[in-house]
Amino acid sequence: MNSDEKSFKVLGLSSNILKAINDSGYTKPTDIQIEAIPAIIQGSDIIAVSQTGTGKTASFALPLLHMLSENTEHRNGSARALIIVPTRELAIQVGDSIKNYSSYLKIKTTTVLGGKNINPQMIALKGGTDILISTPGRLLDLYDKNAINFRSLSYLVLDEADKLLDMGFEDELNRIISIIPKKRQNLLFSATFTEEVRLLSAKYLNSPIDIRIKEEETTAVAIDEWIYPVDKGKKNTLLLELFTDRCWHKVLVFVKSQNRAKRLLRFLQNKDINADTIHGGLTQFARTESLDRFKTGQTEILVATDLASRGIDIEELPVVINYDLPHVPENYVHRIGRTGRAGNSGIAISFTCSEEFEDLVKIERQIQTHIKRLIIPGYEPTEKLKVSPKIKPLKAKKPKKNKHIM
Repeated sequence: MNSDEKSFKVLGLSSNILKAINDSGYTKPTDIQIEAIPAIIQGSDIIAVSQTGTGKTASFALPLLHMLSENTEHRNGSARALIIVPTRELAIQVGDSIKNYSSYLKIKTTTVLGGKNINPQMIALKGGTDILISTPGRLLDLYDKNAINFRSLSYLVLDEADKLLDMGFEDELNRIISIIPKKRQNLLFSATFTEEVRLLSAKYLNSPIDIRIKEEETTAVAIDEWIYPVDKGKKNTLLLELFTDRCWHKVLVFVKSQNRAKRLLRFLQNKDINADTIHGGLTQFARTESLDRFKTGQTEILVATDLASRGIDIEELPVVINYDLPHVPENYVHRIGRTGRAGNSGIAISFTCSEEFEDLVKIERQIQTHIKRLIIPGYEPTEKLKVSPKIKPLKAKKPKKNKHIM
């Protein structure tokens, strides 16, 4: 598709959906949207692999809304489309996006998640819903309480499938698949194509169209990436100095644990920095409140664990800092993918001490490039960070049989 054809108007979407897209400020679809939307409208099962921040949510939300609005089948107390997501934050994000895209449609969207009172959710599901967005555990809770059925279900979306499996939801997914109709359209979206994701797609998808925008994990070109070598004991003061000197108004800081998040938050608050935190030890209400305060600018620094690496969607987030490097290299891509979104540029800085060198090597091999290093005067590490070895190319995966590459 040439540049002149890169328009939502040529993807087969209804005029009411195009109007909502225009209201949202989007003018051109991303590569994953160009490939996925027509294939879904044509009725194909798909497996779509694309990095974080490339517009995967709209890739399934827009065609789902189009097909549901074209078919006026009665809900009959059922969900007509089911979207399974790994985290509560992502459930809220997907639900909000779909409500925006359906502003000119008579489509009922319901988002349910754990950590909240189940009774209001049961009331919301009375009579069924067109689109149900849910985390796996809460969906099964509602089903066991007879709050929802799937008699009219026609569409299943597994969003962030790699994360669903990483978080140990395979048993819940197997049970969900066993209680929904066998005749349905299946859409699987993932940031990475692991062996576990391949097996999942082979088990539940029917002759899927295979869409790979990026075969291997890379980072967005709109993001400037830097490594700041620094001793572990100086990370706090380096963060404080950078934040103060560079007048950043909104910074997302990733740490490796809840305890680390709590300690860093205390340090920042003691320095009169308007900071907050989000991690798995907080209630869902507290996590949502923290995220809302950060989005609206009430909080300047949000300290997060990897819980938030795929659940935060902020168009204008200028800076992401890896206070700790992640042990899993793919998580580096998901973390820094919170910046440089929706056409904006971003900065990703990683504080790296000598103990984290092996994690750095894995990350650079994953993204197939050496990240630029910058020594900050006054923070020269006691033990110089070693030179990364030459990057070995990742092995190309052999194409699978019975797959249609677009």
